[in-house]
Amino acid sequence: MKQQTKSNIAIKKGQEFPLTIKRLGINGEGVGYFKKQVVFVPGALPGEEVVVKAMDIKNKFAQGKIVKLRKKSPHRTTPPCPVYFQCGGCQLQHLAYEQQLVEKRDIVVQALERHTKFHLNTLDIRPTMGMEHPWHYRNKSQFQVGVKQGKVIAGLYSLNSHKLIDIPECIVQHPHANKVVNVVKQVLADFNVPIYQEKGRKGIVKTIVTRVGIQSGEIQVVLVTAKKELPRKDVIASEIQKRMPQVVSVMQNIHPKSSSLIFGKETIRLTGKEVIEEQLADFTYELSARAFFQLNPEQTVKLYNETKKATALTGKEKLVDAYCGVGTIGLWLADGAAEIRGMDVVREGIEDAKKNAKKFGVENAIYKVGTAEEWLPCWKKEGWRPDVVVVDPPRTGCDDKFLSTVLTVKPKTMVYVSCNPSTLARDLKVLSSKYTIEYIQPVDMFPQTAHVESVTRLVLKGNKQ
Repeated sequence: MKQQTKSNIAIKKGQEFPLTIKRLGINGEGVGYFKKQVVFVPGALPGEEVVVKAMDIKNKFAQGKIVKLRKKSPHRTTPPCPVYFQCGGCQLQHLAYEQQLVEKRDIVVQALERHTKFHLNTLDIRPTMGMEHPWHYRNKSQFQVGVKQGKVIAGLYSLNSHKLIDIPECIVQHPHANKVVNVVKQVLADFNVPIYQEKGRKGIVKTIVTRVGIQSGEIQVVLVTAKKELPRKDVIASEIQKRMPQVVSVMQNIHPKSSSLIFGKETIRLTGKEVIEEQLADFTYELSARAFFQLNPEQTVKLYNETKKATALTGKEKLVDAYCGVGTIGLWLADGAAEIRGMDVVREGIEDAKKNAKKFGVENAIYKVGTAEEWLPCWKKEGWRPDVVVVDPPRTGCDDKFLSTVLTVKPKTMVYVSCNPSTLARDLKVLSSKYTIEYIQPVDMFPQTAHVESVTRLVLKGNKQ
C-alpha cells in the first residue's frame, strides 16, 4: 500500500528555481510550470523568464515571488500608481493596456479549456473591447478610514493583510471622487471626529463612500459609522458641501458589526438629497446610497449595446430578463421587443424596475418577484414562451435549476452576460447540449485589473439564424 502524502508537489517552501511564464491566471498572476507543477507568480508576465522563490505550497499548485527577472516582457511597463505594489486593488498596471486586452481574452479561453471540451479553434472568441482612456473611470470609491502618526488617512487594505494603505489619489477613480475623499478626511480632522479602530472597537467613522454622477456632475458622500451618534453631524455635512459644492447629498450609514461588508442596514440623510442622478445614453437613474450601479458607465454603455446587438431583436420577440435587478438591461432592450418579462428574488429591485419602466415610458414590460425557474414553467403552461432570454447572473453564475428550465423552455436565442469566465464556461458546458455558441465578446469593464466581462450569443440548435 502506497503511503499517503499531503501534497503532490515536488517543490519545497523556500526553494528557488527558474520559471518561464506561459500566461496570466484569472487573478492576474503569472502562471508557469516547474517539474509539471503549476506555479502562480504575482507580478510576472507571459513570456518572461524569472527566478522564483516558493512562498506557499498547496495540494495542486505553488505560489511564488520573483527573486530575479532574467528576461523581461516587451509589454512590461512602469506602474504610474505610487502605491501599486502595496495596494492590491489593481493587478495589471505593470502590463501595457493593449496587451491587457489580449490577456483578458486569453483568460476567457483558459476558462473554457479548463471547464469544457469545446473545439476552441472553431469558436468565435472576439478581441476584448477596451477603453480609449483606461484611467479615472470608476464612479464609486469605498475607502476605509484610519489614523497614521496622528493624521487621518483613507484608502484600501494591503493585499492579504490588515494594513491600511493611504491613497490620496487613486488613478482608476474619477478625479472628483479623489478630491472629495481628501476634503472629507480634512473635515474629519478639523472637527476631531473619532476615527474607528478595529483593535478595541473604538471610534466612530469607519468608511468614506463616494459616488460621482459622471454625466450629471452630482456627488454623494456616505459616512459609514460604527454607531448612530456622530458629534456635530449637521455641521460636518454642511462643511463638506461648503468645501465641495458638487456634493449634493451627504448620508450616514450605521454599521456597528465587524464584517467584510461595507454597509449596515440603516441609512439616514444628513443634508441635501437622498439620491443623485446618473445618465446612460437616454436613460436617467436615481441612485441611493446602497443602490447597485455599474462602476464604469462608459464601458457599461458598450456592454449593454453589445447585449442588444446579440439579441438581434426585430420588434416581434417576447424577451425574458432573468436576474433583472432594477431592470437596467431589459429596459435598454425594450424598444426592440414586443414584450419583456423580468424577475428577481429581491423585492426592492423589482419595485425599482417597475418605477424605472414607468419613468422611461416603457409599457411593454412586466416584473415579478421570484426566480426564472419558477416563472418560466408557469408562463409556459399559460401558453407564453420567450423567444429570447437574457441573463446577467452574479459571479457565482446561473442556478442549475435555471439552466435546466431554459433547456426545457427552449427559447430560440439566449444572451449570457458574464462577469466571471469560470462560471460562464461551466454554464456554457450545460447549455451546449441544446445550444450553439455563435460568439463570445469580451468587454473590459475594469482596466488595470484582471477582471473581464463578456457577452455570449447562443442559438437553439436547429434554429440557427
